[in-house]
Amino acid sequence: MKPFPWSEAIGFGIGVLRLPPEQFWRMTPRELAYAVAAVRGPAREPMDRTVLDHLMQKFPDKLRGA
Repeated sequence: MKPFPWSEAIGFGIGVLRLPPEQFWRMTPRELAYAVAAVRGPAREPMDRTVLDHLMQKFPDKLRGA
């Protein structure tokens, strides 16, 4: 299991939401997760290789000047 991302959580709560530290530390993890989702939108699963291959075919990289 990954450790809790404290630096990201504190940075988001204090830096993005501009919560005073006392208010941030009173939040539950669930409340913080809802606040993050409200600002960033719902979490999405990373795309799989099939979707990536399709996007690469549909939108190929072009060389500059080509």
